[in-house]
Amino acid sequence: MVNFVGAGPGAADLITLRGKELLEKADIIIYAGSLVNKELLQYAKSDAEIYNSAYMTLEEVIATIQKAEAVHKETVRLHTGDPSLYGAIKEQMDELDRLGISYKVCPGVSSFSGAAAALSLEYTLPDVSQTVIISRMEGRTPVPPGEKLRKLAKHKSTMVLFLSSGLAKETKEELLLGGYDTTTPVAVVYKASWPEEKVVRGTLSELDTLMEQNNITKTALIIVGDVLDSEYEKSRLYAADFSTEYRKATK
Repeated sequence: MVNFVGAGPGAADLITLRGKELLEKADIIIYAGSLVNKELLQYAKSDAEIYNSAYMTLEEVIATIQKAEAVHKETVRLHTGDPSLYGAIKEQMDELDRLGISYKVCPGVSSFSGAAAALSLEYTLPDVSQTVIISRMEGRTPVPPGEKLRKLAKHKSTMVLFLSSGLAKETKEELLLGGYDTTTPVAVVYKASWPEEKVVRGTLSELDTLMEQNNITKTALIIVGDVLDSEYEKSRLYAADFSTEYRKATK
């Protein structure tokens, strides 16, 4: 059996209980060494074989899994955050399907949740934004034509950008071309939940300058939108004059 496990945003204690248990039982651990906090490996048993996929190709990862399966060993494929977001797990699962190797997925806490915690932020404020767009700036890997940042920016909803830290200037230009104002609030969260976590706030016009001044070029999320600094209406759910299935209005 192979278990794809979400490691969480960084802090070793933000992995799920299920994920921790799977790590503790694993005979083979293949972890995304460029992104996963190595402190998580403290949960591995002493005789577990550990591989850093940062130095491996897809073919080498699959070959390692095949070798483990041949001798009935348990494998954990440890991905950063939640593996469903930019985890490149589909291509691995397709190969395992082809080979008839069983697998399961254990979800994890995404870094976009870790970033919100670092900012004490609610992404979906009433009458400000009820939509969160998770995307990235186009780089060496293209994005579908309909998902260019300038097109997504037209919604002016809350936007969380992965894999864009090294393209801050281009990101800013695309967002401005899409319709965001220069004064739109932005925040950059570097290594959310890690000991070296850093939070930078400003406006969209300052984005690339702020990142350059703080030497942030990778492992960060860019958050854009008025939810970062805006007046809002309180939720109706807890209003005294609002009845629910569980509570009658008192006003």
